[in-house]
Amino acid sequence: MLTQIDFLDVVRLTPLVAIDLIVSDADGRILIGHRRNRPARGTWFVPGGRIHKDETLDAAFARIADAELGIANLTRSAARFEGVFEHHYSDNFAAEPDVSTHYIVLAYALSLASTAPIGRPDQHSEYLWLAPAELLARADVHENTKAYFR
Repeated sequence: MLTQIDFLDVVRLTPLVAIDLIVSDADGRILIGHRRNRPARGTWFVPGGRIHKDETLDAAFARIADAELGIANLTRSAARFEGVFEHHYSDNFAAEPDVSTHYIVLAYALSLASTAPIGRPDQHSEYLWLAPAELLARADVHENTKAYFR
């Protein structure tokens, strides 16, 4: 496990690789969460997380789905790969000046039969289900999330 100082060096020097989950319900609405953490704090964003060193894509997908959605044992094969995206942020998790964050994101779409409460309060303060047109119309939805629907 990296210390915060070591992780800040990683963020300063390299891109991070992450998985975003584009979750829809039976009505085609998209799940977004209001971010508590940097980067993108205070904006609405799809659930997701970074891939850890030596973690397979399948293991990362299952871990992120469990952590972000509260769904255990969700397999990557249950989702549709949407492509590779780049996310650039001027800030970082530690609010360290002059350190940007760069993610290479693997986006996966999946549908859930239920909109029962999901997620973890340490990542998002609240959740919304929005139609893609509603999501695109809101100024507080992050541009990196909107890119999935353009």
